[in-house]
Amino acid sequence: MPDSASPSAPQSAPQSVSAAAPKGAPKGALVGIDVGGTFTDLILIDPEKGLRIAKVPTTVQNQAFGVMAALEKAGADLASLASIVHGTTTTTNALLERKIAKCGLITTKGFRDVLELGRRTRPKPYGLIGSFEPLIARENRLEVAERMDAQGRVLTKLDEEGVRAAAKALLDQGVEAVVVHFLHAYANPAHERRAAEILREIWPNPYITVGSDILSEFREYERGTTASVNAAIQPVLDRYIRRLTDELAAQGYARDLLVMQGNGGTVSARIVSDAAVNTVMSGPASGVMAAAYTARGAGHPNLITYDMGGTSSDVGLILNGVPAVSAELELEYAIPIHVPMVDVHTIGAGGGSLARIDEAGLLQVGPESAGANPGPICYGRGGTRPTITDANLALGRLNPKGLLAVDSPVSIEDVKGAIASHVGAPLGLDNDAAAAAILAIGNMKMANAIRMVSLARGHDPRDFALFAFGGAGPLHAVALARELAIPTVLIPARPGITNALGCVVADLRHDYVNTVNAPLEAVDMAQVQAILEEQVAAGREIIAREGTEVEEITVLHDADMQFQGQTHILTIQVPGPDVSRAYLAEAFAKAYWERFEVELPEIRPVLVNLHTAVIGRRPAVPLTALVELERQEKTVEAAIEGHRPVWFAEGGWQDTPIYRRAGLPLGGDFAGPAIVEQLDTTIVIEPGCTVRVDDFGNLLVTVPPA
Repeated sequence: MPDSASPSAPQSAPQSVSAAAPKGAPKGALVGIDVGGTFTDLILIDPEKGLRIAKVPTTVQNQAFGVMAALEKAGADLASLASIVHGTTTTTNALLERKIAKCGLITTKGFRDVLELGRRTRPKPYGLIGSFEPLIARENRLEVAERMDAQGRVLTKLDEEGVRAAAKALLDQGVEAVVVHFLHAYANPAHERRAAEILREIWPNPYITVGSDILSEFREYERGTTASVNAAIQPVLDRYIRRLTDELAAQGYARDLLVMQGNGGTVSARIVSDAAVNTVMSGPASGVMAAAYTARGAGHPNLITYDMGGTSSDVGLILNGVPAVSAELELEYAIPIHVPMVDVHTIGAGGGSLARIDEAGLLQVGPESAGANPGPICYGRGGTRPTITDANLALGRLNPKGLLAVDSPVSIEDVKGAIASHVGAPLGLDNDAAAAAILAIGNMKMANAIRMVSLARGHDPRDFALFAFGGAGPLHAVALARELAIPTVLIPARPGITNALGCVVADLRHDYVNTVNAPLEAVDMAQVQAILEEQVAAGREIIAREGTEVEEITVLHDADMQFQGQTHILTIQVPGPDVSRAYLAEAFAKAYWERFEVELPEIRPVLVNLHTAVIGRRPAVPLTALVELERQEKTVEAAIEGHRPVWFAEGGWQDTPIYRRAGLPLGGDFAGPAIVEQLDTTIVIEPGCTVRVDDFGNLLVTVPPA
């Protein structure tokens, strides 16, 4: 029985809720902190003093410095805070940049090369090109005698002395973290757990990953790679979290730090490193969770989420108020990570994406980014190559006096000059056309990313609203909606800190999986009930061990099923541990018909995996806390701060009213063209669009069809 995270399906509704809710709502301010590629964002919701936000440059070498700087800028009294929830890119960046721990693997004799052979695919589909370097080098992958069969029966006893010898050999090679990954451990983890006991007698640190504890699922390649990812980033995350918690404690913070996971839930910092792999992609997950939370209140359950930051854009899908979750992430070639993560498609198009002319003389935007340092030209940190942000500034969409984190102001003329020399001159375009071309190429890439999560998966964008956030998202959202015929754009009250808000509203969550992999008619239903009950017990135990205050515990159950002889798996909801065989058969047949419109009564269904998600619901955060009612004007017109020329694709330069977002009254409405400015973002309303401010301070933009 695993005691850490594994895949869980996204479609489930709550199946059971605990009658006894631990403790109560914490008193004091709540803080959410999200570390992005360019900025570290903070939101502080104080029931007595109201809302405070902070946005500071990310400190790439040690993200803890940026976190502490954001807390200081917000004036947070750490001793009085009720909770801090932190979303971090530490593990994701460590993997992408291969700044990971030196790892070793102890595996079943004859299987040391599984991680390298994989599925026998190639980095490049065509031609004998491309290379792949596994996370664990071959000389650090050692074998020991042991063998289970697929039913969990012992075929070869574990060679305990072989485990000791392998551990000592790995230590001699300078290995810091070790993975124990045995064949068929999902069916019987006894050998893996005994090997871990032996390792703990020898290993000088706690960085021991037991594969079946991370993922108790068949398919040894994906299970082994997931465990290897965990081992590779565990020391990196552990050191970072220790530094941060020490800094927080030194400043008077006495409560537990919570860390966002990729599944959209949170986990205590005290145990987060045990399953470090679960924090991969936690940053994008927090934004999608905030979008789902906001949209449910605003009455828009079907959303395409669009988060554009300084380095990249993340696009996700929310159907009926539930974010899509996938356990099929492949972070890069041959690194599949089979733990549940909010399903987000990421592209290298952000505010800092660099514009360039390629060898063919074509304009390209991204994926290379100016990042936080030097950043766009207009940040005044030494950047010389134009970015999407610079193009927006040159076209009047951004207020040069409102830019954040500017070291040395750069004139608009200098920005336009750089765009002219790098883009305009090579393409024979004037300044306006060159800047517009940068935006057009960037918008095209972002529109294609939205198509990937909607049209490519059978969803019509016209049936969704576009939820735009991130520091740069609202600059481009209306243009993207018009391109894709999305009728409504929803811009939340605090777009630039939505990921930080996601940290505040996220619940505790732990996911579990066990493989059954047997024809449904042969499955022991008592075993099914026992597995699900053990998963629930494990989740409740770990939430209790975290010591974080929650209002209730919700349990979700799901099952992976397929027809015998097929490889495609469908996930169905399970009402509870006492589910019947007839229910599973009927639910799977219904799901198969809805997906393929085919009935196959002559083929036997197979129960592959059982999933449970145990969710500790934290106290709800009222969205009205994001709205500063005292700053609102009585009329929309009173929120106009002035006018300036702004360039639009339809109509060119137009004299455009500039609205102060905080001054827009609830229930107010106005029409484009318009620019809406606030501390954390700028919103571009294209000509022909209408805008309404709802009761939560969200802007609902109606986009007419092109």
